[in-house]
Amino acid sequence: MVAVIGDGSMSAGMAYEAMNNAAETTGQLTVILNDNDMSIAPPVGGMSAYMARLVSGGGYRSIRNIGKAVSKVFPKPMQEAARKAEEFARGMVTGGTFFEELGFYYVGPIDGHDMDALVHVLHNARAITDKPVLVHVVTQKGKGYGPAENAADKHHAVVKFDVVTGQQAKPTQAAAPSYTRVFAQELIKRAELDDKIVAITAAMPSGTGLDLFEQRFPERTFDVGIAEQHAVTFAAGLAADGMKPFAAIYSTFLQRGYDQVVHDVAIQRLPVRFAMDRAGLVGADGPTHAGSFDIGFMGALPGMILMGPADEAELAHAIATAVEIDDRPSAFRYPRGEGTGVTIPELAAPYEIGRGRIVREGTAVAILSFGTRLSEALKAADMLAARGLSATVADARFAKPLDVEMILRLARDHEALITVEEGAVGGFGSFVLQTLAEHGALDRGLKVRSLVLPDVFQDQDKPEIMYAQAGLDAEGIVRGALAALGADNIAAKGWRA
Repeated sequence: MVAVIGDGSMSAGMAYEAMNNAAETTGQLTVILNDNDMSIAPPVGGMSAYMARLVSGGGYRSIRNIGKAVSKVFPKPMQEAARKAEEFARGMVTGGTFFEELGFYYVGPIDGHDMDALVHVLHNARAITDKPVLVHVVTQKGKGYGPAENAADKHHAVVKFDVVTGQQAKPTQAAAPSYTRVFAQELIKRAELDDKIVAITAAMPSGTGLDLFEQRFPERTFDVGIAEQHAVTFAAGLAADGMKPFAAIYSTFLQRGYDQVVHDVAIQRLPVRFAMDRAGLVGADGPTHAGSFDIGFMGALPGMILMGPADEAELAHAIATAVEIDDRPSAFRYPRGEGTGVTIPELAAPYEIGRGRIVREGTAVAILSFGTRLSEALKAADMLAARGLSATVADARFAKPLDVEMILRLARDHEALITVEEGAVGGFGSFVLQTLAEHGALDRGLKVRSLVLPDVFQDQDKPEIMYAQAGLDAEGIVRGALAALGADNIAAKGWRA
């Protein structure tokens, strides 16, 4: 069996768990450690420094120089054999004791671009059957393609580009800043006023916007590497010490640290602020990056405050709210991509905890939106009005605690209630239904529909196409409202289906 792992991933807990278990369970394992000194961002921490020392240490360099000098006096066939032998034996001189203490044979560092030597080493590693082998292969990300070699990000996750020049296509001028950028700028504003605010990322400084925060506050920014579990517990420790940590983690990646969210944060009611980027569907990033489940798994936790801002101005208010919450954990979610172009306050005021807002008043059907589907809900209300149906549109702002008073009012004053969210079943809509049931609001025949993401992992596409497929665009909301009201009821009232 052969397993390949990158150096950036060596900071993740599962890598150590696997190595700890491997020596006890198998000798038929070769682990290839691809060390290119690059992850999505340059790797950080002790493991990265350790591997850098292995590659740059005197033992590694001296054995290479000795091997080269001695091999020159051999005939050419023997020179080649000596070079290959040097590649395989180098680990015995340089050590690699960390891996050896875990029960591995350590071989390396090996030049991963010298294919003859690498193949020879791998053949020899395969012959070792009494314990697992780790082959430390040093490579260069983007090797052989000049533009990638010279780029700071090594052309990681680039847009369309000219293969000859490496020039990337210029993005079209966005009408509004991205939610990620708004988060970073608003957090910087708050940190300038409060020196207890610190920011934490798990190897995603540019993806979460914390590279901008780091430029302004380098001593208050912490990149813990690909280690979301540690990021959460580290944030808990900072909160316990009186700091105001913002853990900026993609929604989908926060799943890795959920156990720590429960045990190290929620049970202790520590005021960690979770900024959950990439909430909802993410287009080209695909199902592995879709933030589909955080409403359910964060909203299930006792004491958690969960916000879903509807636009970039609302995001600013959510951040201001999180700064002020100092007696329990809080979280706010926002999508990938640009905002709506609304004006952002110079210094946003905090929300009143657990209070939503009525955006448009109507009579027949209520559309209760959580998050950035609010703009589509307003379009749906216009489409319903063209059919003679008057719709109320409300922005929940909070999935926890819910605005129970507003929800009961919507249930009392309308024939149908539609909830809309960019999340899977078991989230906001489920919380609303539970509240309606507890207060007897369903007993009088209220018609309810919860519009959520479909119970599948959606294939990547343009976000607007994916939301249309999910029935979460304006037309999908209209269909949900009409289905809830029922054809007979619509005809009796003189509305147009």
